Amino acid sequence: MSRTIPASLDAFWLAEAIRLREEQAGPLEDAEARRRAIAGGGDLQQRILARAAWIGGREGLVDAQRSAHQGAALALLALALVALASGAGLAVAALGDGQRPVNVFWALAGLLGLNLVSLLGWGLGLCLGGETSGALGRLWLWLSGALARGARGAQLAPALLVLLGRRRLARWGLGWLVHGLWLLALLAALAVLLALLATRRYGFVWETTLLQPDTFVGLTRALGYLPAWLGFPSPDPATVRASGDGMLAADAARHAWAGWLAGVLTVYGVLPRLLLAAFCGWRWRRGVARLALDLSDPGYVLLGERLMPASERLGVSDPAPESLPTPPASGPSDGRQGALLVAVELDERPWPPALPATVADAGVLDDSAQRRHLLEQLTRHPPGRLAIACDPRRSPDRGTLALLGELARCAGATRVWLLPAPPGEALDPARLDDWRRALDTLGLAHDQASPLPWLETGDD
Repeated sequence: MSRTIPASLDAFWLAEAIRLREEQAGPLEDAEARRRAIAGGGDLQQRILARAAWIGGREGLVDAQRSAHQGAALALLALALVALASGAGLAVAALGDGQRPVNVFWALAGLLGLNLVSLLGWGLGLCLGGETSGALGRLWLWLSGALARGARGAQLAPALLVLLGRRRLARWGLGWLVHGLWLLALLAALAVLLALLATRRYGFVWETTLLQPDTFVGLTRALGYLPAWLGFPSPDPATVRASGDGMLAADAARHAWAGWLAGVLTVYGVLPRLLLAAFCGWRWRRGVARLALDLSDPGYVLLGERLMPASERLGVSDPAPESLPTPPASGPSDGRQGALLVAVELDERPWPPALPATVADAGVLDDSAQRRHLLEQLTRHPPGRLAIACDPRRSPDRGTLALLGELARCAGATRVWLLPAPPGEALDPARLDDWRRALDTLGLAHDQASPLPWLETGDD
């Protein structure tokens, strides 16, 4: 990808949103966007992304994306706080206040039961090939949309789903989020569990009516096998059998049961979520790095015919037209140099005036072909200073004002020259005020005095 147009997820997302919008409401006006995309060069995908970036900024979709990001971040923060509070609550509920013995297997079920059910649902969805976001992922999506205040662009959400669906990235992105939230909850539970065990004196028992003591001995040994590899203590068979008859007062028994409970929570709760979050994050980043537009889509095929001119696809067969002269001058630091004077729709006026040697004349723009040709030239060779002469006897219609805006965006600095009336005529003050208000709205400097000294030297 070109370094001037980074192939980020947002760039592809914006291009998809504009494609869907044009499919539903028809093509958008994109003459300036296409000119800039073609002038930037690159392959078809790069030009589509450049066009989308320009149109997205104009139509407010970039702001809508920014709002969507803010909503997603706020939703994630809210869910993270809920996860921390829920994890802490699970630990407190599992151990109680220390006044009564802790049933170790009921405590373990309270700490890991819902987590294991969620994990089983995620794995089943993954094996069946469906989406694996679960209720937590859907809740985050809903909260993100609700918190994205003022977001414009109804096509943003479906465009993102279409884009991520091509490489099945939604499952990995949402999986990363869901496992991360569960990991946060389990870490909070483990931290509170250890804090309670360190500051309170708990006794541990197990109880049964149907099962034999050997069943609990085998279950305790099986669950404690992997934690023992990490150094967590585990009660011996005699301690397990004795705990079925009542709470043991020996500190060694309390320590063994507490270590066993913390070890099982770590190995069967925290570690699986940590590994799955890392795996989903790796798959997500890998998939995003390989994202590409589906250039076989009919919408992009039509764009290809407009963004890849035949002269570029087949080779140039005729000499290129002469570019506008750009006499050397000390231009701005962005590389724009030279001074240029252009007129828009003049009625029977002698043109051009006598120009200094350092100021080039771009003629009079009377039709769309001339405008398009000049804009293409200015996109490739932007001048440092541009003066646009307008006849204030005409009304400032929207087409002319749009042209002035496009011309101004191609130059380092722009001034509009409101020409004085020819000898024997007078300007309409109301129409002149209309011009001034319109140019002020566009943010363009304007004056009735000649801009030639400014064009020549850059100084009034």
